[in-house]
Amino acid sequence: MVSLLDIIGPVMVGPSSSHTAGACRLGLLARCLVGATPEKARIELHGSFARTGEGHGTDKAIVGGLMGFRPDDERLRTALDIMEHEGLDYHFEKTSLGDDAHPNTVRITLERGDRTAQMVGASLGAGRVLVTEIDGYPVDIPGNLHTIVLVAEDVKGSVARIAGILAEANCNIATLKLSRKERGGDAFMVIEVDEPPDESVRDAIRALGWVKWAFRLDKVSA
Repeated sequence: MVSLLDIIGPVMVGPSSSHTAGACRLGLLARCLVGATPEKARIELHGSFARTGEGHGTDKAIVGGLMGFRPDDERLRTALDIMEHEGLDYHFEKTSLGDDAHPNTVRITLERGDRTAQMVGASLGAGRVLVTEIDGYPVDIPGNLHTIVLVAEDVKGSVARIAGILAEANCNIATLKLSRKERGGDAFMVIEVDEPPDESVRDAIRALGWVKWAFRLDKVSA
């Protein structure tokens, strides 16, 4: 289904919905994986992002997203200066992620405290995005719903227990995807919900003995 926003594009600081608004939203999603603005960031640009991203403000947009700026925030224009003033350590690289990767793809590796996370995502046009990998696990996250991502031991009853926590918090599950690398190994779960889960929901999931880590990803697009 194509929405009006897909046709006219998002409200944003220009110049490009794919290279600016979409890039900012990818930064916003990556930020959620370490809980706040990262202390260190390695940003690897692929394809069109690598070739023309600087001229379209992709670097500013991603860094702005990492600091929590939305696509319509005027501070995106000076995001690099702001980040340097805050003393945050970041650097950009050009890379190739293979022929199967979307031309507007970025791989972002972040550090904050004792938490390290890596995310691969693409900007699809008109501000739409798709996260395709988190910490080596394949995912499919468009960012148009509030999302919980977690890694846990492959334990019987884990899905039911987590669904119960969400139900108690009045969060309706829209989609739930579970993947694992092997039986009995780590399981990676992506849960999209209609209502925004608060920190108590995340903390309740984190408190489960077999959950290794869990984070909320904010809704970043319509």
